Amino acid sequence: MKKLLVMALTLLLSGAVQAQMDVTRFLGIPVDGSKSEMIRQLKEKGFRSTKYDNEILEGEFNGTEVQVFIVTNRNKVCRIMVADANSVNESDIKIRFNRLCSQFESNPNYISPQDQTIPEDEKISQEMTINKKRYQATFFQKPTTKDSLIIAAQITPTLVAKYTKEQLADITDDILSEVGPLANKLAVKHAIKKSVWFAISDKSFGQYQLFLYYDNEYNRANGEDL
Repeated sequence: MKKLLVMALTLLLSGAVQAQMDVTRFLGIPVDGSKSEMIRQLKEKGFRSTKYDNEILEGEFNGTEVQVFIVTNRNKVCRIMVADANSVNESDIKIRFNRLCSQFESNPNYISPQDQTIPEDEKISQEMTINKKRYQATFFQKPTTKDSLIIAAQITPTLVAKYTKEQLADITDDILSEVGPLANKLAVKHAIKKSVWFAISDKSFGQYQLFLYYDNEYNRANGEDL
């Protein structure tokens, strides 16, 4: 944090810090821009258009055959939905769901709020049919270096108003302890804009699919058109 604050202070004074945050990424591609550009980049990753719709892609993702749907708002990509191409039975979908939870929890690029796995003895079919339970797990992509730098820059004006240039040239632990809670608050605020979540869908006849969503909340509709 100390290094980031110093860098942010330098960039802020030079006007080099940009307001746009980094956004959710899918396969390293920002979930942003036009649909046509997203399709082009995904095809470079090996996906191909389906026979019945050029804007729906298919291919392999994380070891599973999937279809990829691109959602836009105001002509900007705001969501990538990855749907299993094939359905599986109750036992297999539980294994798939829990394995994916474990993969996200082990990935250093994600924040995991809590244990979201399904208990081994839980009857998914009964819970979904009778109790209308929804099986969903949500994770958040961690702030990138750019995110962290901009967060530090948002704190910097407060420091400039309170401390001298000489003090900021050698930021102390006391200053860091003062800005720590604010930095954490801003980090959480930005992380929730970069959500990745998945849910089980009951296809019918005891068959299930997993739908995975990469959301850029900066581009999602927030009531602007109401």
